[in-house]
Amino acid sequence: MPDGLLLLLPVLILVLAAEFVNGWTDAPNAIATVVSTRVLTPAQALIMAVVLNAVGTMSGTAVAMTIGKGIVRPEVINVQTIAAAMVGIVLWGTLARSLGLPTSSTHALVSGLAGASVATAGWSSLCWDGWRKVFLGLGFSTFLGFIGGITIMTAIYWILRKTRPGLIKKIFGPLQMLSAAFMAFAHGSNDGQKFMGVFTLALVMGGVLPEFKIPFWVIVLCALVMGMGTAFGGWNIIRTVGMRLTKLEPVQGFAAQTATGLTIELASHLGIPLSTTHTVNTSIMGVGATRKFSAVRWGVGGDIVTAWIITFPVCALIGWITCLIFKNIF
Repeated sequence: MPDGLLLLLPVLILVLAAEFVNGWTDAPNAIATVVSTRVLTPAQALIMAVVLNAVGTMSGTAVAMTIGKGIVRPEVINVQTIAAAMVGIVLWGTLARSLGLPTSSTHALVSGLAGASVATAGWSSLCWDGWRKVFLGLGFSTFLGFIGGITIMTAIYWILRKTRPGLIKKIFGPLQMLSAAFMAFAHGSNDGQKFMGVFTLALVMGGVLPEFKIPFWVIVLCALVMGMGTAFGGWNIIRTVGMRLTKLEPVQGFAAQTATGLTIELASHLGIPLSTTHTVNTSIMGVGATRKFSAVRWGVGGDIVTAWIITFPVCALIGWITCLIFKNIF
C-alpha cells in the first residue's frame, strides 16, 4: 500500500468512529420521548431509529457539502487536521455519554475542525461564510425548537380542549410513533450527513477522489456506521432527555418530536448544520412550559445547556493540541 493511503486509512477509521459516536450520543434523542411515554419498548424504538436514521442519511447531501467545503478551507489543511478533529469528537462524546449528558456532535465537529485547522494553517483557514450557517443553525435549534414546541402543544390543547383525556392518550399513542419515526429520519438527514462530508473531504485530500463529490458508497457506509452506533444505544441520555427534563405523555411527546423534526428538515434542505440535541431539548422545554413553567426541571436544563456551551472550547482545544502533536510526529 502506498504511503499516502497508509496514512489515509487510520484517518478514515477515525471519521467512522466519530460517526459511530454520533449515533451513540445524538441518535438516542430521536427515541427518548417515545420510550419515556412507553408508546414503544426500548427494543422497538431502537430498531426504528437504526432504520430511519440510515434512510435519512441517504436522503441528501446539502449539509455534507456545507461541512466538507464551507467550514474550513480544504486547500490549506491536510488529513492530519481531519484526524485531530475526529479525536476530539470521540473523546468528548464518550465522556458525555458516560455522564448521561446529551451533547451536540455538530458543535463538536465544527469546533474540532476549527481548532485543528488553526493549528495547521492559522485563522485564515476558517471559512466565515460557512460559520454563519453554523450560528444560524444554533438559532434554529434553540429558538425554533422552543417556539415550535410551544406552538404545536398550544394548538393541540385548543383543538382538543373538549376531548376526554383517555381519548387523547389513545389518539396520540400511534401518532407519537409516527412523529418519532419522522424525527429519526430528520436526524439522519442532518447529523448523518455531516460525517459524509468529512469522509469525502479526507478522500479528496488523500488523492482517492479527484474532486469533492460524495460517492454513493460513502453515503451507505456512513449510514450503516451511524445505525450501528444507534444500536448500541445511549440509555443514560434517553433518561435525561425523556424522563428527567419534564414529565411527558404521548401528546407532549408528539408535539416535541414534530417540532424537532420540522425544524431539522427545514435546516437540512437549506444546507444548515444544526444540533439535533439542542432542537429536541428546547422543544421538550417548550412543550413542558405550556403546562406550567415549573413543569420543566430547569436545573436539568441548565446542566444540558452548560454541556452545550463547553463543547465548543473543549473540542476546539482537543483538536488544536492533537493536531500539533500529529505535526511533530508525521
